[in-house]
Amino acid sequence: MTEIADDIAAVASIDVVPRILDNVCRLTGMGYAVVARVTRERWVACAVADHINFGLPVGGELSVETTLCSEIRDHHQSVLISHVAEDAQYANHPTPAMYGLQSYIAVPIFCQGQFFGTLCAIDPAPAPLAERNAQETFELFAQLIGAQLDACRQLASSEAALTDERAGSVLREQFIAVLGHDLRNPLAAVEGGVRLLRKDPTGPRSGWILGEMEASTTRMAGLISDVMDFARARLGGGFNVDLSLDSEVGPALLDVVSELRTAHPDRVIEADITVPGAIPADRQRLAQLLSNLVANALTHGAKDGPVAVKAAIHDATFELSVSNQGLPIPSGTLARLFQPFERASATPTQQGLGLGLYIASEIARAHEATLTATSSPEETRFTLRMPIHS
Repeated sequence: MTEIADDIAAVASIDVVPRILDNVCRLTGMGYAVVARVTRERWVACAVADHINFGLPVGGELSVETTLCSEIRDHHQSVLISHVAEDAQYANHPTPAMYGLQSYIAVPIFCQGQFFGTLCAIDPAPAPLAERNAQETFELFAQLIGAQLDACRQLASSEAALTDERAGSVLREQFIAVLGHDLRNPLAAVEGGVRLLRKDPTGPRSGWILGEMEASTTRMAGLISDVMDFARARLGGGFNVDLSLDSEVGPALLDVVSELRTAHPDRVIEADITVPGAIPADRQRLAQLLSNLVANALTHGAKDGPVAVKAAIHDATFELSVSNQGLPIPSGTLARLFQPFERASATPTQQGLGLGLYIASEIARAHEATLTATSSPEETRFTLRMPIHS
């Protein structure tokens, strides 16, 4: 449906088409002229001049099997009938009888070498089409319309390619800038730790220094893992997930909550996770999704408010949600929240590549699930909904 709508819009964008239709009506004395988009399944009017109240407007459709245009689509030849009742080939043809036609002309329109549709004119009265050189004129107009459609499609293709290139350029710049910034800090911490240990490898602070270095390397490993997931999603067409029945999804989600509680002992993480039996899901990827959502809530939510995790099955749908208190997310940011680097650009002082929510959304997509976000002064909530197929 969208493709047909685009074709109607393309024809409408050609300023000369209304003049062409009016001119062919004056030339032939016929009352209805149309530029029709014709496919194997549909006949749709893209531009119309109706002086006889035929009643078929722009966007109107005829059953393609009942039109002569379906035959033109197959043989790519023009059809001209000056007087149906006196035409040996079409006097008993069902199409003129169905629509009450006595004169008819249609010529094919080609766009980028492919059949697009027809330029047609019809009338309930005979018309001396051969005497008025109608076919030659129609074919000239059809070539003009086809050339304009070629130009429209080439322009649209060029604009789309330019938009994609600009988006890709911005994404590359963001990727390099954010990755460079975020890797620099933990790398500097490791380098500083090495220098300190060289000066005093067995000193009283050596254990603390090693702990900080280990935390920095863990952080770098996490950044690299996010980069790999990002590359896989952008270049490899999405994540590969194992959607076989798994009875350990619930325990895997509880493990994530336990790990994050240990990593953030000063924060309250509430968990209500009930996943009885097996569900078709990749527990490792769902655990990663939950970890990203909870980490996001801990980073951006109110420090004195709890983070609430809920998981359950309702009406053959697995639902997993993470909510937190704090300032609401602005509507403009909310609309772009699952784009890569969006969180990093919205809150540049926070650590992280801004890939967590993007990766979570890709994991949801790989599970044929939806991941949505809502935000109000009361709470911000991310909700995964995954239908459980039999």
